[in-house]
Amino acid sequence: MLRRRKRVFEIGDDDVRKCTAGEDLIFIAGPCVIEGEDFTLKCAEKLLQIAEKHRIQLIFKASYDKANRTSVKSFRGPGLEKGLEILAKVRSKVGLPVLSDVHCKEEIEPAGEVLDVIQIPAFLARQTDLVVGAAKTQKPLHIKKPQFSSPASTKYIVEKAESTGNQKIILCERGFAFGYGDLVVDFRGIPIMQQWALVTFDGTHSLQKPSAGDGISEGERIFSPYLSRAAAAVGVDGFFFEVHPEPEKALSDPKTSITFEMFEEIIQDIKKIQDALWKNLKSS
Repeated sequence: MLRRRKRVFEIGDDDVRKCTAGEDLIFIAGPCVIEGEDFTLKCAEKLLQIAEKHRIQLIFKASYDKANRTSVKSFRGPGLEKGLEILAKVRSKVGLPVLSDVHCKEEIEPAGEVLDVIQIPAFLARQTDLVVGAAKTQKPLHIKKPQFSSPASTKYIVEKAESTGNQKIILCERGFAFGYGDLVVDFRGIPIMQQWALVTFDGTHSLQKPSAGDGISEGERIFSPYLSRAAAAVGVDGFFFEVHPEPEKALSDPKTSITFEMFEEIIQDIKKIQDALWKNLKSS
């Protein structure tokens, strides 16, 4: 058995529904990109209802800027200032902790004033100044494993973040790219990365076919329940899903985002697997 490094830390403050990473599963969910204030608040309200119904820990996710879109014509979002303003309203009006990506050092300070969790995108996770700068905020970091990196190599990304004294680090498994317009998930990576950090599984980006469409990334959302169940069985610490009321109309990741109904079904499957694992551990 690989030795698992267990960290427990709180996410959020007294103004939101706090989550405790490292205890029960955490779920990170929301639309890929902020598509407007009313839309975002309605999504957050629906996700809060789901969280309360199924008694899960939930962090709301939406990007204020999609800086790595396939085409220059693709919708990127409202930008830093307006996007953070909307996420601040999700915190104050809905009461959920919020997460979004940062893309350069200049975004870290204003983002850190609003976000409960700072996310480092997969393509940028090897950028030392970005990782260290985000970690210096002492906010929890959610770091996407680069599609081109091995699970073992993420140890050095974690070391960069922890050099600041910040040990609230979560890695995210989101598949490997081999340059043929598809991603492959190797579930061995989850226990490997758990040797130095908590690990979530990205149940939507892992289904991408990067740049395989006409100026967009294709994908296969139909496989999200299957891969998510596998990650639950491996013993992952949490999950990441892009959830949209009408995925085919989403302005980003329309082929991999899942519906609220799919999200609820996956939650129920995951909880059954988690319960079975706990029963097995207690009886052994």
